[in-house]
Amino acid sequence: MKILSVVGARPQFVKAAVVSRTLRSTSGVSEVLLHTGQHYDANMSQVFFDELHIPRPDYNLGIGGGSHAQNTGRMLEAIEAVLFDEKPDWVLVYGDTDSTLAGALAAVKIHVPVAHVEAGLRSFNRRMPEEINRVLTDHAADLLFAPTETAVANLRREGVPDERIALVGDVMYDAALFYASMAEERSSILETLGLNPREYILATVHRAENTDSPARLKAIFTALSQVAETMPVVLPLHPRTRKALAANNLWELAQGVRLIDPVGYLDMVMLEKNAALIVTDSGGVQKEAFFHQVPCVTLRTETEWVELVGAGWNVLAPPFSHEEVYKKILESVGRSGLDLPLYGDGRAAQKIVARLLSAPARPD
Repeated sequence: MKILSVVGARPQFVKAAVVSRTLRSTSGVSEVLLHTGQHYDANMSQVFFDELHIPRPDYNLGIGGGSHAQNTGRMLEAIEAVLFDEKPDWVLVYGDTDSTLAGALAAVKIHVPVAHVEAGLRSFNRRMPEEINRVLTDHAADLLFAPTETAVANLRREGVPDERIALVGDVMYDAALFYASMAEERSSILETLGLNPREYILATVHRAENTDSPARLKAIFTALSQVAETMPVVLPLHPRTRKALAANNLWELAQGVRLIDPVGYLDMVMLEKNAALIVTDSGGVQKEAFFHQVPCVTLRTETEWVELVGAGWNVLAPPFSHEEVYKKILESVGRSGLDLPLYGDGRAAQKIVARLLSAPARPD
């Protein structure tokens, strides 16, 4: 069986690391890895392949930096050409990026079966590009690998038949378990930055809904700068956020926060697990906070990971006013939640591969 795996962005590299390792250790399975180039900065891409020992991509399309329509359209054309050359039995896509949607659409249009890892997530906010990508990919795909019971319920509510749904757990949890000790051994990020465990806040900001809104961006960085007066706030700066701060004349405001370049996965694990609090708009980082039992404030009006809110680990802080964000951050330092098995048993990758092997042809 030949699997074509499509990746393009940081969270997908982490997920693919654990699934690719399982695919390539399974007899009778070969994998072709395609990197769209959506994240092309070395600190957002190559470092993950190096650290996580992800196989060198068989194809790197070099497509990134454009609008959603430009990226998706160019990816569609290029991925289709690869599909005609490789003739895979399955196309495996991850998450909710433009790369996810392009891989799914290119495959389904020429009748190649599609499997979606991290299926069934819903924020119920159709203004988010990621939400559109999730919904369209789920309804195009043949196999839907859901990470949680909530995701399964979402798919059933949308009319997806049970035979297309597999509850496998979360591959990000697999990665957290596998790479935690490696991070302890190899990362010196705390020493490099002069940070003490539980004495700093880690923040990440990258979603378009925040970076493309000057008002939201100002509210976020005003609140973070205020918090930084009493506790250091470390923020690995996404290229999109860097451009937005410059374009909106917010650089001076952001100087209260300790801005650093994007970091690799192992350094990020160390920053996450040793933080007093994580403040983020990232879906993946919300979960990683939970994996490391660190409280989280999410800079959004909703989250696809509703279980984290229910368990008390995550608090939503819509960034409409800096006062509200500041208040939620202060209230959340030192908070804890319920220790629940929300994301499986750490064997999601094995379950994904087993299901693919048991369903080698397009389901009816």
